[in-house]
Amino acid sequence: MTTRDTRSIGAPCRVDTFQPDPRAAMDFYGPLFGWSFDDPAPMPAGLEGSYYAARLDGQLVSGIGQAPALSGPTWNTYVRVGDVAHSLARAGQAGGSLLAGPFGVGSDGAMAVVADPTGVPFCLWQAGGSDDAVLADEPNTWAMSSLHTTDVGKAQSFYGAMFGWERESVPDAPFALWRRSGQVVAVVTATDGVAVPPHWSVNFAVSDADSVARHADALGGTILMAPMNTPGFRNAVIGDPQGGFIAVSAPAS
Repeated sequence: MTTRDTRSIGAPCRVDTFQPDPRAAMDFYGPLFGWSFDDPAPMPAGLEGSYYAARLDGQLVSGIGQAPALSGPTWNTYVRVGDVAHSLARAGQAGGSLLAGPFGVGSDGAMAVVADPTGVPFCLWQAGGSDDAVLADEPNTWAMSSLHTTDVGKAQSFYGAMFGWERESVPDAPFALWRRSGQVVAVVTATDGVAVPPHWSVNFAVSDADSVARHADALGGTILMAPMNTPGFRNAVIGDPQGGFIAVSAPAS
């Protein structure tokens, strides 16, 4: 197995989900992806409930935490920063806004939830001393996060100013790539905001999208988009029993 470079400042570095019932979510995502979970840890300072780090073969891959009261499930994408306070100031200057935090994480880490100028939330992550590398780009791990936005130009201005991301068009594709220092870090696609609400979606790599979709259905999930072929991949969108959703992608056979 390999680990993606999730330590560089300005790169998406991890994903996790906050759920109304974290243990029920563990009962779904654990069997679906073969994840095990650490003992409960406190949520970041200021948030109630417990957090369960998710591991595959002992390596950190994600986590499941307690959603705030009266909130539905969310999948969260984190971008690594050197200093959360400094990044929050830059976000405000670039047209973003603070939604929650900053919260302490571990001994000297921090995180905050920010909305970009189109209102889509994402998280800033300042690593603490015990920060673990996140296993990615392997079957049953995080592969990519994608921004669905009603204003691609405004999003480009914001994320470019914040993190140095540069947009690269893909011929005959409904999406574009975001690169940083030459590496693809995210995907961006336009939405009208009605059929697909603006959001950051999360995609997981799998070996067999059809098998994972069937397994999700057996575990009480919902197949929101049946497995279908796209150039190079076979993709599906799966809803978990509490209403969260993810995409899964397998290499085309």
